[in-house]
Amino acid sequence: MSNANGKAPGKKEGIQLITENRRARYDYTVEDRLEAGIQLMGSEVKSLREGTANLSDAYALPKNGELFLLNAHIGPWKPASQFGHEPLRQRKLLLHRSEIDRWSAKVRERGYSIIPLMLYFRAGKAKVELGLCKGKTHEDRRGTIKERESKREIERAVRRR
Repeated sequence: MSNANGKAPGKKEGIQLITENRRARYDYTVEDRLEAGIQLMGSEVKSLREGTANLSDAYALPKNGELFLLNAHIGPWKPASQFGHEPLRQRKLLLHRSEIDRWSAKVRERGYSIIPLMLYFRAGKAKVELGLCKGKTHEDRRGTIKERESKREIERAVRRR
């Protein structure tokens, strides 16, 4: 049995990962996640298909009731170098108004940041996974490292038995 698009029921369409922001998981505590579309130029899409993107310094800011992705580096596409795009330009994120308003309020009031966690293709469309994050202190980072090491030691001990 299949559904309208020919896929098996309950099966998600696969995602093609472009890049992941590993630094964000180290520097921030992710409290909420959201998938957003991203408005791109043609040369940016071609460049993403080649995998030339970097999210390490990227963040999102609300402006005039819209959400924009800043400092996300999408490298130039070689064949369109003369008429291509600016690698660090701000890009509009596509979300419902209620989602933008809810996250904008949290960013304004409580000191949260909106950080892109992943950039990927889903069903041929570029998507960004955003995280509503709070910055970690130096002690928090040490705590997560200690937790990770203790989990590894426990796993090693279980394997030895």
